[in-house]
Amino acid sequence: MSIVPIKAFSDKAKTDAELKTQLKACQKIKELRALAQDHGFTIEENSLYPPNEPQFTEDQLSERLVKALLRA
Repeated sequence: MSIVPIKAFSDKAKTDAELKTQLKACQKIKELRALAQDHGFTIEENSLYPPNEPQFTEDQLSERLVKALLRA
């Protein structure tokens, strides 16, 4: 389990406006993972959850995923 691809995907979404919009539209983990895969990043679902540090910010995710991944 590595958070490296998660961080890389998050960083790319910060600089790519279209990707940022697509990421924000994701409502489910499987949608987020599929989007990441489409952009060349393989993300293991269990790497997204604690005890790993969150690699996304609230403004990158839908409200539903913020609750799931950031425990906000």
